[in-house]
Amino acid sequence: MKITHYLYNAFLIEQGGAKVAIDPGQNLWLFGLRSLIPQSEWPTITHVVITHGDPDHHWQSDRVAQASGAHVICGAGLTRIIDGETQVVAPRGRELTTWVKFDKLHPLDACESVSLDGVQIEAVRSVHGPIAVPILGLEIKRQPGPGERVGLGSMGFKITIGDTSVLNLGDSVLLPDWNGISVDVLMLPIGGFGHDTWTMNVDEALEAVELISPRLVIPCHYSVPFLWKRRFAVADDQRFKREVERLGVECTILGDGDTVTV
Repeated sequence: MKITHYLYNAFLIEQGGAKVAIDPGQNLWLFGLRSLIPQSEWPTITHVVITHGDPDHHWQSDRVAQASGAHVICGAGLTRIIDGETQVVAPRGRELTTWVKFDKLHPLDACESVSLDGVQIEAVRSVHGPIAVPILGLEIKRQPGPGERVGLGSMGFKITIGDTSVLNLGDSVLLPDWNGISVDVLMLPIGGFGHDTWTMNVDEALEAVELISPRLVIPCHYSVPFLWKRRFAVADDQRFKREVERLGVECTILGDGDTVTV
């Protein structure tokens, strides 16, 4: 299995004829706005997995699906039934005002699963924490909840291809629900600002690793470009790696476009 990381929570997972894109969002740095997953990859993607509706996770998902004809898997909370048809909140829409159709849409609630062209995908509960963004000396706070775009449809996904399983937890805070989940590869955020804020921080992510006990851990969603900042949600990935390895678990740090083979 080949895994490529593209900043934030954007990944490509490739094995056999399957090519799974996780969170094909937008780079949010004002001086480098672009698709996180290169457009050259879009036509060959077989599955698109969306962990929630924030721009860095969802912005390009409809374009990728249109270019590839891929299956689209998301949390049921990212969808709404309109005139008898299940639609997804528009990737580039304003708040919850517009909704779009995906041709091969598979919304899942936690613990539900679907098998699609040799790829099994199970939804795993996740919770997006409140965000606090400093802008021009002010701090803008948003609390996910009914009617809010922030964290909409938050869901983690366990993706199994052949004998290898990968769990991506999205932008989640730490949850005891994950105790005992069995996976080979764990992708989890480490750039939170404190307890139950935005995502897990390094210490909380280490607790998640202990709950799940994977073979390999890939940290993500930290020290990313955002607005005019080159590094936002800063985390010490080297400390995280050392502590994970003390638990007897392999940890691989991937930069933008870096690849690991499992």
